[in-house]
Parts: sequence; structure tokens; C-alpha cells
Amino acid sequence: MRIANGKVFDGQCFRERDVVVEGQTFSSIEASGDIACGAGGAADTLDASGCYVIPGLIDVHFHGAMGHDFCDASDEGISAIAAYEASRGVTSICPTTMTLPEERLAPIVASVAAHEAAAGEAGIVGINMEGPYIAPDKVGAQNPAYVRSASIEEFGRLQQQAMGLIKLVDVAPEQPGNLEFIRQMSHDVRVSVAHTCTSYDDACAAFDAGARHMTHLFNAMPALHHREPGPIAAGAERNDVTAEIIADGVHIHPAMVRLAFALFGDDRMILISDSLRACGLGDGEYELGGQQFFVKGNRATIANGSLAGSVSDVMACMRTAVRTMGIPLTSAVKAATVNPARALGLDGKLGAIAPGYQADAVVLDRDLNIKHVVLRGKAIA
Repeated sequence: MRIANGKVFDGQCFRERDVVVEGQTFSSIEASGDIACGAGGAADTLDASGCYVIPGLIDVHFHGAMGHDFCDASDEGISAIAAYEASRGVTSICPTTMTLPEERLAPIVASVAAHEAAAGEAGIVGINMEGPYIAPDKVGAQNPAYVRSASIEEFGRLQQQAMGLIKLVDVAPEQPGNLEFIRQMSHDVRVSVAHTCTSYDDACAAFDAGARHMTHLFNAMPALHHREPGPIAAGAERNDVTAEIIADGVHIHPAMVRLAFALFGDDRMILISDSLRACGLGDGEYELGGQQFFVKGNRATIANGSLAGSVSDVMACMRTAVRTMGIPLTSAVKAATVNPARALGLDGKLGAIAPGYQADAVVLDRDLNIKHVVLRGKAIA
């Protein structure tokens, strides 16, 4: 396959190039030629004239779509979610769990680990454990009944059920025993500061202990304050800490999204969707981790009015970040491709259009609408 005549993202900027695919990998990036393509052209050539060509997006934090949630532990549901994500240009996914008892979490992570992506389904590249090692006063839409201190033994059992696929685990470092968990486990899994009441000093201690990630920046954590800077300032000061952000136009004011990119730099920001089972559907009442939530328009809330997550996929979030929040396209693409791949330890395999990388790509028109999706070397849209 050849993706011809497009503006190809090279990790820093866009260049007029042709992308050559052999099998499931990119084989070469060449100067654009005068190759007839599209209607009347070669069957294995995609015309990207006047379009952007970017790597397939990677969502490291989302819960579901199209009426399904990963916590349903249903293989059929996982397939439906993965197919929907691929259709939206999200070619690699990290299913995300909720705060639940171990006996519920074990079959959930096992079902994700056992799933084999069919043609047309986004590939599963990790599992994100958003709970239960969080702060009871910052649960958000999580169930406070199941919040508990981090346990090395429990995590080990769950990682065994997941066949080693858990790549991210959320921890509130100020909770009893959690700092020691970070110290012990940060060499084996990427630890994220999340759903936390932590102070600046405690957050610094967490990063000193090995935490390297922050979950949905600004949400479920203390705000920036000039006398009590909190975890956001602590993370911004560390060049090896990555930060997620939900740019759906609901969770974060555009000015704060711009501030986050300015504080952390576009090499460390990661766009996520935090999407729920209502993603891809419409208004209504749905379930999340044993609690009901309500969707109206682009907003999802639980009964007390707290935000429950988003109903936007990460491609929509990237589009919103660029169109209405003033984030440069190059920065937004990095935050949805290069940076999440690096955070998951998958740089060299995913997140770039370069020889030897898995051939996942999206062709976007000038308004950032999807024209084509290439998944593991095959055009699926």
C-alpha cells in the first residue's frame, strides 16, 4: 500500500511525503511523486492530496463506548468498543478499570488480556487500573465503598490475571502505605498520581519514589495555588512525568488546557478521552462501576452532579483541542500518538510514521475530519 501525496507528520512537523506500507509495517517514507491515485489509480494506493497523514491515535485512558464498558468483562463488548475506536482513528487502546473489589477486577483484566483483536479492531496495548488505590475524598465517579490502600500482593495477583498487561496503575500517594507501593512497584508498572488530595511535598515524594504519570490533570486533584502549589506544580517540575488531559470541551476550560501544554510542554502532555459506555450514543441514563450516570449533550454526570467521564473519543478531543482551544496541530498530534506510545514503553513500535513501526495511520482533511483509517497495514475506512 502507498499513502500518496499527503502532508505526513514526522514527529515534529508535516512534510509532503508518500508513505509505503509492506505487510503490517511502514517500510519507507519517500518524497511525493506524481502517482495517479484515488479514483482511477492503483487499488492499493490511498490519495491523501490536500490532507494530513498522522499516526493512529493511542488512548491510554477510557472505559467504553457504544453501550459497552470494559468492566462488563464481555468479549463481545470488548470487540464492539475496539471496532468503534478503530473507526474513529484510535488504533491502539488501554482499557481502563474502575474502583471495584478484587473479585470483580480479576475477571475484568483477564477478559481484556484474553481478547484477540479481529480485523477492524483497535489493538489492546495495555490495561489502565484507575482504581482502587485512590483517596476517598477524591473519588469522582468511582464507588467510595471499594476504595482501599495499595497492596503489592493484590496488584501482583491482578497482574498475573492480566498476563502482565497492566501498564498503568493510579495511586493517591498520601494514603497509608501507598508511597511504599510506589517505591516497590514503579520499576514494574507506570504509576500515576491520581484521584488524590496530595500536597506538593507528598507529590514530590511520590515522584522521587518512581511515579511518572498524572491522571486527567486538574480533575480529582488539588488545584494550583500560589501558596499551596499541589501536585500539578510538582509534576510540571519533573521532566520525566507525563500528564493526561481531557480536552472534550467539558472537563477543562480551554485556557487551562493551554496552560497545561505551556507548563508541561508538548513532549509530555497526553490527550485522553476517559470515555464511557455512552460514547457514540446519545442522551440517556447509563451505568458506570455500579453507579448510574446521565448524559445530556456532551456532558455526563452522576446523581450528585459530578462529572462521570466523557462521551467523546480521543480523536474528537484532539479536534477540539486544535479547533477551539488554540493547541497547535503538531502539539495535539504528539499528545495523542508519540507521547502515549512513549509512556507505555511502545516507542519504536507505535505512535510514529517511520520505517519499522506498525502501519497505523489516519488521513484527515483540512478540517480534521477522517478520510481514511489504516490499521495494521489495511485500509478499514
